[in-house]
Amino acid sequence: MKHPELLVPASSLEVLKIAVTFGADAVYIGGEAFGLRAKAKNFSKEDMRAGIEFAHAHNVKVYVTANIIGHNTDLEGVEEYFKELGEMKPDAVIISDPGIFSIAQEVLPDMEIHISTQANNTNYKTYQFWNKLGAKRVVSARELSLAEIKEIRENIPEDMEIESFIHGAMCISYSGRCLLSSFFTGRDANRGECTHPCRWKYSVVEEKRPGEYFPVYEDDRGTYIFNSKDLCMIEHIPEMLSAGIDSLKIEGRMKTALYVATVARTYRKAIDDYLESPDKYKENMPWYLEEIGKCTYRKFTTGFFFGKPTEETQIYDNNVYVKEYTYLGIVGQKNEQGLYRIEQRNKFSVGDSIEVMKPNGENISVVVKRMVDEEGQEVESAPHPKQVLFIDLGIELDEFDILRVKEE
Repeated sequence: MKHPELLVPASSLEVLKIAVTFGADAVYIGGEAFGLRAKAKNFSKEDMRAGIEFAHAHNVKVYVTANIIGHNTDLEGVEEYFKELGEMKPDAVIISDPGIFSIAQEVLPDMEIHISTQANNTNYKTYQFWNKLGAKRVVSARELSLAEIKEIRENIPEDMEIESFIHGAMCISYSGRCLLSSFFTGRDANRGECTHPCRWKYSVVEEKRPGEYFPVYEDDRGTYIFNSKDLCMIEHIPEMLSAGIDSLKIEGRMKTALYVATVARTYRKAIDDYLESPDKYKENMPWYLEEIGKCTYRKFTTGFFFGKPTEETQIYDNNVYVKEYTYLGIVGQKNEQGLYRIEQRNKFSVGDSIEVMKPNGENISVVVKRMVDEEGQEVESAPHPKQVLFIDLGIELDEFDILRVKEE
């Protein structure tokens, strides 16, 4: 069986390095324009260049998103942007708009073009269409079942690749093309400015009784009728591979390093275990489920993969995440005093019991023994967000280990 690619999102250079270290075969990133995550940190030109160099040094590919639905005013800028990408040499660009696709072919004739899920790729004729135009890969619409994807695989050239989402947030709109955000707020989701109205709380207002709000659902708190559970296919790796999917994609280009490390590491091990031995995959299922539950999520669903979703796919009573662990920071290099650098992301103190996440799957419980600030002063905790500290956890650490603590 062909070894599938594990494709992991990265919101910043720091998160890209974590994705690479924790098991990605490829990462996808966005620049400061023309992607669908305008509110993400995204990559400056300098960080993009550094990220591509880091990934390539570790034999990991980098794909750059340029998947907005473009307006006339975007076209000139897209051309200049692609010229800059040509100098940085990512492995592919991800595109949904035919006009932007044509510009990419002109400016980047030697670069792979992948067709975004935003392009509404629901049948094998669509795949054949893009293949004839020169696309290397097409991302399947989230509305497809595994049976449909398998049929697509049987009707497209062998060297054309299928990419499908395996984990992450689900969009209420067809193939992610939301009009609600633009209608309600003037911020166009199809140009990277989505305000996520699918997560808002809704009630019904009767025309002649303005100001009277009636719950849509049988609950005095109202309802979140568009709020989908998150996709999770960790229990269905065999079905994903048997459908002929080449790249298994994790959603989450606005997620933290802890989320990316947790999900990437878990799917990396699940995929490798299954390819080594289906029995090993089954035996380790409790570990996968335990670990995947340690990242933030909105409960889980298998989406459309096994047929039309039911009412169980939505979360009607709230829009909050399940959160079991808090992200503390990423381990940096060791200094001359044997302490490890960390830029703390949430407060912790000397004497706290915390956990070290290793890329190989180990979780090591430790106690914070010592903490020093940049001036070399002993401190009990870090009072300032993103404060740089040097810490002793009583064990040897490696650069890019993740520190986290279980929620009480």
